[in-house]
Amino acid sequence: MQLSQALRVRSTEIVALVGAGGKTTAMFRLAAELAVQGKRIVTTTTTRLSVAQVDRAGHPPRSLFPLLIHFRGGERRSGEWGEVLARVRDALDAHQQILIISADVDGDKVAGVPPECIDALAALDAVDAVIYEADGARMLPFKAPAEHEPVLAAYTTLLVPVMGITAIGAALDDVRVHRADIVARLAGARLGDALTPTMAARVIAHPAGGLKAKPHAARAVALINQVESPAQLDDARAVARRLLGYKEIEGVVIGAARAEEPVREAQRRVAAIVLAAGAGARMAGRIKQLLPWRGKTLIENAIGIAAASRAVETRVVLGANAAEIRAAIHDAPARVVLNREWASGHASSIRAGLNALPPEIAAAIFVNADQPLLTADVIDAMIQRYYATGARIVAPMYGGTRGSPVLFDRVHFDELMNLPGAQGGRELMVKYREQIEWVEFADAAMALDIDTPAEYEKIAQ
Repeated sequence: MQLSQALRVRSTEIVALVGAGGKTTAMFRLAAELAVQGKRIVTTTTTRLSVAQVDRAGHPPRSLFPLLIHFRGGERRSGEWGEVLARVRDALDAHQQILIISADVDGDKVAGVPPECIDALAALDAVDAVIYEADGARMLPFKAPAEHEPVLAAYTTLLVPVMGITAIGAALDDVRVHRADIVARLAGARLGDALTPTMAARVIAHPAGGLKAKPHAARAVALINQVESPAQLDDARAVARRLLGYKEIEGVVIGAARAEEPVREAQRRVAAIVLAAGAGARMAGRIKQLLPWRGKTLIENAIGIAAASRAVETRVVLGANAAEIRAAIHDAPARVVLNREWASGHASSIRAGLNALPPEIAAAIFVNADQPLLTADVIDAMIQRYYATGARIVAPMYGGTRGSPVLFDRVHFDELMNLPGAQGGRELMVKYREQIEWVEFADAAMALDIDTPAEYEKIAQ
């Protein structure tokens, strides 16, 4: 997966990278990807870049070389940016990716632009995105900001706190961590302690840490960078799980910006919605959701499967016989959602479930209450495929046959909300069939559902 896809970069985006562990490389990689897509990109910094960093990150394999636009120190001090903006407009007529830095070298550092210039650059019709670094890290894999950092533009739309995975397990000292004393304070640790995934997530999501000075309207997506080995991937996943516990973090991208395939996973919150509102008209008067199943009821079994999965929360939609079913699941690990329009068809339950989700949920997987042989492993495999591919619809194949549950990204929620009558998500699956990511399972029995007494008796044997 590409970095631009994993970060879900939108049009006219202002992207700020903060933190440590490969910000410059990530900035140029993201800019190069967007340039290949035909976008016109400005890269810069609001602090300072190492000349060595510019040389390394500005010439990566498979990346476009950014055209340099230098400005004079006097222009930065005076705030007279008209000439620079004009040069940017002219340059973007011929080049899709440019880098703006000072012509003045201070030691091994070059200055960037003031934050108000970032907003001015983004306002140019010629610019599709501005990507900039907003703090420094002394080439270390983890940091916390000092009082004067980060230097963020007011209209930043996407904040990307970055960490290098090699920081996990490292001692909190100034040899391995930038501003270790501040990291320790924010993490609730002591100097010399080993950095754990919990500590790392706490610092990244802290309003005085990775989210410091975040503009109110900006999204925040963390990047765990330099992940190359299986052990590092495990560490990164541990950090990501904890980061997703903070609602201010929209998602977590795991990968290595220098790699040919820079993103391993893009984790976002997935909720499970158990659909259990139907009357089960073919069950000869029995309440299908309350049929016994291996010491439980069918509805308890479905909720248990969803709750045991990697879904961050579970909603169960009730309609017909709601009072009886609610009594049976009063202590189940799910929030009950009542669909008063259940008789109008399946689509009303989808609407009720989606309406009950908080805004930080990125995707929903719809679980049928009458599919008793389903397992949490199936749901987990689908969520993992969603993480690994960024597909907006993920669906299972059982022994070559399509089935349920199906995962839909939030991008499709509006369409799901407008489905008519008895229609479920099948209409969208037909419409977007070329974009569906299918997950294969060998056991066809997991797809079986129960609609009649005969089917129940056969499965229950």
